[in-house]
Amino acid sequence: MNKITLLIHCKDQYNIIASITNYIVDKKGNIVYLDQHVDREQDIFFMRIVIEFSDLFFSRLKFKSDFKETIAKKFEMNWHMYSNENKMRMALFISKYDHCLYDILGRYNSGELNLEIPFIVSNHPDLKPIADSFKIPFYHIPVTKKKAIAEEKQLELLDKYNIDFIVLARYMQIISKNVISRYPSKIINIHHSFLPAFVGAKPYHSAFKRGVKIIGSTSHYVTEQLDEGPIIAQDVAHVTHTYSIDDLIAKGRDLEKIVLSNAIKLHANHKVMVYNNKTVVFS
Repeated sequence: MNKITLLIHCKDQYNIIASITNYIVDKKGNIVYLDQHVDREQDIFFMRIVIEFSDLFFSRLKFKSDFKETIAKKFEMNWHMYSNENKMRMALFISKYDHCLYDILGRYNSGELNLEIPFIVSNHPDLKPIADSFKIPFYHIPVTKKKAIAEEKQLELLDKYNIDFIVLARYMQIISKNVISRYPSKIINIHHSFLPAFVGAKPYHSAFKRGVKIIGSTSHYVTEQLDEGPIIAQDVAHVTHTYSIDDLIAKGRDLEKIVLSNAIKLHANHKVMVYNNKTVVFS
């Protein structure tokens, strides 16, 4: 059984859904999932569709070529096709915090994450024993004032391992324009705050000073504007006046693990579409 996923966005037009579904039927495809959304303010149509083909002679390359010529050109679509046989390859960037790393590797080891982790890279050597225990290659690349040298080594690893996307699992470094341009909407960060509130390095301290009753965590794609990239997933937890800063941090770390793992799953399963610094997230 061949299964493919199509992500589509274009100007909203008459007869788009019927044209796509009729085309799939003509190709002997079985639609197992379909969801669509129209942004009325911008008049943009979004769709995610999953199709199964039982034909032993089905060709993904031919389907992709035919779809491009008969449907995509007609509606001037921006679209991507993914094969469910090919798992996405994710690189993990970390520093010294281990809570998100343990959570991700635990889920990965249990088969919960539909992806591959070819390597882990860190600007500190501290967490290498964790990578070793999960039998994942670990690379220590120190980040000095000559940051470009470290980034060049990182890019070499990303190319070597044919990485599809990057996850910053509390990687405490700002990603440069050079790396971001190579992986647009493919670098996922976890921020320990419910953005856009409390941006920056110490949001829990800011939240404590403000006396908040809810803290949150946000996973988003990295852009050149710090903590302002398209949001993938968020969650919150209630707190009270009795909480110390340490209590807020402990509570927040639980949120960070859950929110980041949800964002990873959504991205790896091709359920997120980015448009104008916002996301459409399909179920």
